[in-house]
Amino acid sequence: MTEEYARPGRVAGGARQPRGAAREFPVELDRELETPLPVQLAAALREAIDAGTLRPAEPVPATRELARRIGVARGVVVASYEQLIAEGYLVATHGRGTAVNPQLERMSAPAAARAEAASPRSGSARDARSAAGAGEPASAVPGRAPLAPGEPIPSAINSPAWRAAWREAAVRAHVVAPALGDGRLRAEIADHLRRMRATARSAGDVIVTAGTREGLGLLLTALGTTRGRGLVVGVEDPGLPSLRGVAARHGASIVALPTDSEGLDTARLPEGVLDLVIVTPSHQYPLGGSLPLVRRRELLDWAQRGGVVIVEDDFDSELRFTGSPLPTLAALDDDVTGSVVLLGTFSRTVAPSLSAGYMLAPAGIRALVEPVRRELGGPVSSVVQVALAHYLATGELRRHTARLLRRYAERRDLVSERLAGAHGVRVRPMDGGLHAVVEFVGPDPAALRGREDAVVRRTRDAGLGAEPLGGYWQRNGAGMSGLVIGLGGSDDSEFDDALRSLARVLRET
Repeated sequence: MTEEYARPGRVAGGARQPRGAAREFPVELDRELETPLPVQLAAALREAIDAGTLRPAEPVPATRELARRIGVARGVVVASYEQLIAEGYLVATHGRGTAVNPQLERMSAPAAARAEAASPRSGSARDARSAAGAGEPASAVPGRAPLAPGEPIPSAINSPAWRAAWREAAVRAHVVAPALGDGRLRAEIADHLRRMRATARSAGDVIVTAGTREGLGLLLTALGTTRGRGLVVGVEDPGLPSLRGVAARHGASIVALPTDSEGLDTARLPEGVLDLVIVTPSHQYPLGGSLPLVRRRELLDWAQRGGVVIVEDDFDSELRFTGSPLPTLAALDDDVTGSVVLLGTFSRTVAPSLSAGYMLAPAGIRALVEPVRRELGGPVSSVVQVALAHYLATGELRRHTARLLRRYAERRDLVSERLAGAHGVRVRPMDGGLHAVVEFVGPDPAALRGREDAVVRRTRDAGLGAEPLGGYWQRNGAGMSGLVIGLGGSDDSEFDDALRSLARVLRET
């Protein structure tokens, strides 16, 4: 089976593409099925159009480009396009390429519009019944260790578009944002998720937060009022210490859940134990596995059976070096009765000092969260929200992210180059993110843990900032030994110097 995520191209001949950016949609092809590949591809496109991921009048990729991206013959794409043109899903115009039929706008509302109509504000009967750690860094500080995980490259955001966004915000400094967030920012976040993560949801599903940790705290507060007891929260093992700490601070009991090379092991999930589970399905932290589609569906089914809320931590999933960013787990979930709450932050792609992020939740869960948010008030200043909304609206964040990806990929390759030849060291392959994992290999686990302790002491004494890999497991000594190092947080020359120093430490320890 191949699972790819296609990015539609521009309409040829000067036709205007809405908002000037490409769209992404999931394409899953299984060569072992009897169903011909053109039929499978047509079904994937049809589903993307029906779900609102591809909207009326938006272009689809050129046949050669899509064939190249998903690894099939061009004739497969041509046949699927011809079928969808015959069915009325697509239209082809000479000199302008192929696009989603614009007349579909009048025939059926996309999923995002249906979700808006079903939001708690609409008063529908359905909704009335439903009634600074490694995970998300604190603000960057001068002199931060060059290999510390969790920091983006600090100078990358300084651009004319960024400065223009703050000038726009200054004009509206007197405006107080609603508790759930500035309406324009919520709409821009929803559109950003649709474009970048194939997640077609309405602005009404979005709540502005002060980042992932604050969003999780808000959700735990809301759920804690409904259970009549302390919450039981499952976390990936290994996993992010910061979110684990947030849950513990809210009085939750923590249960470690096993993972493997593909992420959370859904076959070993306990039944009838957990109230909430925190997962990183697109880029498991710190080892980097991506949860396959089969496991994603198993996780959703398990959560529905047991009434478990799934928190999808989306902290660095857009920073993917190979291919397009993966669709969110929330994209597979029901937008009204679903289980998935997506938590995102702009600390990775914009700047940690913003302390801004978002929660995307189905209507049933929002009915619990929104009253709590209104009582506590919004944590993000209106100036920050207006600036961020303006920045998103220009499309500059997507261009900025593309630039970042090139720099992080270069730094990832530099890690492998500088640490090559170090005895008993393996740089684990990583297809995205802000960090690299340096695994210590050898026959004696106790000796490897001892080496980890010694290397970490020396890197801290040298001000390098590497973190022990074993510390990401909930139980000491239960996992691998090695280092987690960040790919941001310093300029290129300082980063290179830090890697050379780390290489010396590894050779000598």
